[in-house]
Amino acid sequence: KGTYLRNGPGLWHIEDYNFRHLFDGYATLVKLQFENGRLIAGHRQIESEAYKAARKNKKVCFREFSEVPKYENFMAYVGDIAKLFSGASLTDNANTGVVKLGDGRVVCLTETQKGSLVIDPNSLETLGRLEYSDSLGGLIHSAHPIVTDAELLTLLPDLVNPGYLVVRMEPGTNERKVIGRVNCRNGPAPGWVHSFPVTEHYVVVPEMPLRYCAQNLLRAEPTPLYKFEWHPESKAFLHVMCKASGKIVASVEVPLFVTFHFINAYEEEDEDGRVTAIIADCCEHNADATILDQLRLQNLRSFNGKDDLLPDASRVGRFTIPLDGSPYGKLESALEPDEHGRGMDMCSINPTKLGKKYRYAYACGAQRPCHFPNTLTKLDLVKKKAKNWHEAGAVPSEPFFVARPGATEEDDGVVISLISEKNGNGYAVLLDGSTFEEIARAKLPYGLPYGLHGCWVPKE
Repeated sequence: KGTYLRNGPGLWHIEDYNFRHLFDGYATLVKLQFENGRLIAGHRQIESEAYKAARKNKKVCFREFSEVPKYENFMAYVGDIAKLFSGASLTDNANTGVVKLGDGRVVCLTETQKGSLVIDPNSLETLGRLEYSDSLGGLIHSAHPIVTDAELLTLLPDLVNPGYLVVRMEPGTNERKVIGRVNCRNGPAPGWVHSFPVTEHYVVVPEMPLRYCAQNLLRAEPTPLYKFEWHPESKAFLHVMCKASGKIVASVEVPLFVTFHFINAYEEEDEDGRVTAIIADCCEHNADATILDQLRLQNLRSFNGKDDLLPDASRVGRFTIPLDGSPYGKLESALEPDEHGRGMDMCSINPTKLGKKYRYAYACGAQRPCHFPNTLTKLDLVKKKAKNWHEAGAVPSEPFFVARPGATEEDDGVVISLISEKNGNGYAVLLDGSTFEEIARAKLPYGLPYGLHGCWVPKE
């Protein structure tokens, strides 16, 4: 009993103009309400200022992921640049994720701070912007905060003095308080932080060589890496900060990596119970930054069913961060990538295992040939095996795990995913979290756009 909400880009055109990238689409919120053995579905566009302005003016009016307004003359471009530095010209198109805060508010998010929009989980109405009451400023934050009933943790990249603020916000407030700061070890700018992991006592701050680029932010046309630049010479690092004190307890160089999504992290202990290392898992693309350009809509719509268009570099990357003062950490595959078709992203876990040692994760993998992850996959990180659910023509979104009330086993629950089909149909599918067999499905009365991330709102 409860409601699954899934957010994502759902509208990729304004009038006759078609957008270029998956991440440009205006946000569509979908709900699946489970009650008395039945499912009620619904959807609604999130009423961001960017979406409303585009509808009114019949053109793009804010700077999206790759789209920028079409300027009538040079002075209009200069004026837009001036608004960029204040954040006024940045999009608030909250199309990336949706979270339930500890105080019950439901918020849709994207990487711009202004794109934090409060919604009604029942009607899906956009209620307004989450206005942060602190003076921390900044334009961007991690698209994926860590949210529990007790707090929200997130990272605020500092593009001027390269680094990251680690901040906490308590339920019932709009005030973010600083836990500590991490200075970048290298590079002209901080690395992209779409997500990050935590353990019970630590926050892990990634510093990727795919770094923010101010020059690319100013451009009127996108580059192949959009708002970022690849700087392998700047190396890659992971920093570990104590949640309680804000002190950095480890800062290690690791092999180059590219990841959108961290899965989980936990503390490794020796026989005496002393923490010796941090283990952090992510969906890692073998340091290949071209995955961003692979997500252009032209690529995603060109699949002929025969040629393999999905890069085969994606894996479950496992970082080992020693806490003994060693300068280097390790990055290895947590299981053989062929187990999940050398395609891996959009992971979820049992939320009771957040920051703790865990065994199972649920993700989207690949059955090839394909142009996009097309399976639902259960990962057993102890046995290093995977189970895959696949149906021809189906493109599943993030498999979201909901634990059964009173469950004692980590995988005792239900996995929910929304499926978009090549023929234009869409349906919801429920899999048993343990056996990974299909329990039920519900066909929707209309086509379903591909979506990104969701959350669970239990029935009160």
